[in-house]
Amino acid sequence: MMNILDGVKSAEIKITKEVQNLSDMVKDHSLSIVDRIESYEDIISLEIGDTSLNRARNLERELDIRQLYIKYEGENPTGTQKDRIAFAQVHDAFRRNYSVISLATCGNYGVAAAYAAHLAGIHCKIFIPESYHTDRIKEMEKFDAEIIRLPGTYEDTVTASSELAINNDWYDANPGGANTALQIKAYAEIANEIYDQLRDAPKYIASPVSNGTLLAGVYRGFVSLYKRGKTSRIPMFAAGSAAYKNPIISSFKAGLETCKDIDPKLLRETIINEPLINWHSFDGNEALYAIRQSGGEAHHISDKKMKDMSSFLLKKEGYRILPASTSGLIAFLKVHEKEEMLRDRYVAILTGKY
Repeated sequence: MMNILDGVKSAEIKITKEVQNLSDMVKDHSLSIVDRIESYEDIISLEIGDTSLNRARNLERELDIRQLYIKYEGENPTGTQKDRIAFAQVHDAFRRNYSVISLATCGNYGVAAAYAAHLAGIHCKIFIPESYHTDRIKEMEKFDAEIIRLPGTYEDTVTASSELAINNDWYDANPGGANTALQIKAYAEIANEIYDQLRDAPKYIASPVSNGTLLAGVYRGFVSLYKRGKTSRIPMFAAGSAAYKNPIISSFKAGLETCKDIDPKLLRETIINEPLINWHSFDGNEALYAIRQSGGEAHHISDKKMKDMSSFLLKKEGYRILPASTSGLIAFLKVHEKEEMLRDRYVAILTGKY
């Protein structure tokens, strides 16, 4: 069995008394469905999003950049931005009276979904490739998730678990399926939160990419803000991912209009790159479109550069950052090498490691 860790070392996820009381109300069938849904929405309001956006002044001085902001998604309850889509989909499943939610994962998304489903009283089935191991399985099981091992790659597991969801009338929370629009809308909230503080769009958004849903969602959020006259522009996107192991980056570099799969035999997982690599990006076309339409760039990033940047962020800014999530920031710095970033504002989306 490969020892594939997603890199997030999580402290125990604490459920406050307020959230627990709301969860008890969600599960109380003597209450009306309206009251129960409202209680779950209160949990989302308390727990999800509104993550901090702070100037990285020490990085600015080191890198000769002005107004570089960190959007720190590590403040979500399970430590990553995946909480945003997990809670959005559990809310949808609960509203539509599903008793089971299912998905494939290699780690972070599974914890987020298990936690969200636990608070809603919905059974969560998590499918993991049998050759993968993640320390976060213990957290999934703590929240009563059912772990199911399947043969094949992550992409194979997504396909198989989606078929099982259809056949068994489970809510399918996998990427690239019927709920893609819901996932993109959930990530679009990041754009709204950035706008709330900056009151306009930054020149660049730096984002890591795996399946592409995060980048696509933030892009769609800014497109909506621009069309509504809230911002003066749509930001350009600097996308980064594991070197030569992500279809979105490879397809951009090849000048393709659609995302082309990578030969699975060419991929090799490591403790650093695992959250980023795949041979088929489920929302790759959306992300590729966003990079191109925004006039952005996409770059291959080595494991060493991601690890070094994570250490650099801890030393200079005090953030414990998942190395893989620094890929977007490193891609942005490649743009900075060609075009000095001095008289504007720039945002890097980063995920926590705590």
